[in-house]
Amino acid sequence: MVNFSLEGKVAWVTGASYGIGFALATAFSEAGAKVVFNDISRELVDKGLAAYKELGIEARGYVCDVTSEEQVNALVAQIEKEVGVVDILVNNAGIIKRIPMCEMTAEQFRQVIDVDLNAPFIVSKAVIPSMIKKGHGKIINICSMMSELGRETVSAYAAAKGGLKMLTRNIASEYGEFNIQCNGIGPGYIATPQTAPLREVQSDGSRHPFDSFIISKTPAARWGTPEDLMGPAVFLASDASNFVNGHVLYVDGGILAYIGKQP
Repeated sequence: MVNFSLEGKVAWVTGASYGIGFALATAFSEAGAKVVFNDISRELVDKGLAAYKELGIEARGYVCDVTSEEQVNALVAQIEKEVGVVDILVNNAGIIKRIPMCEMTAEQFRQVIDVDLNAPFIVSKAVIPSMIKKGHGKIINICSMMSELGRETVSAYAAAKGGLKMLTRNIASEYGEFNIQCNGIGPGYIATPQTAPLREVQSDGSRHPFDSFIISKTPAARWGTPEDLMGPAVFLASDASNFVNGHVLYVDGGILAYIGKQP
């Protein structure tokens, strides 16, 4: 049987104070990894630390803006000194701005690209040299269905996530010979604080129109949860996936495979 254990591994999940990142870091801890995470503010990091502590998880939290190469390089050095070389990196931190393209400013577009695409490049670039020296490494990029699809109001997000899919393939191509595997997870519509406004019950007690739309387009007939991503993440972080490289695993309830019911 292949080994899914992460015992003794150092796993860094970016933006993991809550939501998907929190769930993935929790899964890694349960599989035996030493968990470190960062977030953009002290307040978020402290909230994350409290949440991990409540679950009995000993996580280390750091304040770091992953769009800053200087801050990222400093944090990598600190993690290596205090915990060890990063064995598993999850580029999870991300933002979305739901604005029609022609109403979006160039600055707003750049902000999304900076966090959702440039940051994974910066963070991956910072950890890969030590992974090469150690002789192995796992990088998991949190992609999206929007890596494959387009829809109104998410032009910047879709552009970034499409780029992240290709960055995933290129990291795999360049560094696979050093026993580094880089793969992606493409979540479907996941119930998180970020998507809560899209799931609010209307004043008349009916579903939000977008909520109904997603349920109708998903063969699983529900929103995903962060917990749905835990098993796939442990697989991609473990030795069980040592011959899986440059792949995006879509955890979407079947939405990408579904054209919809015939009227």
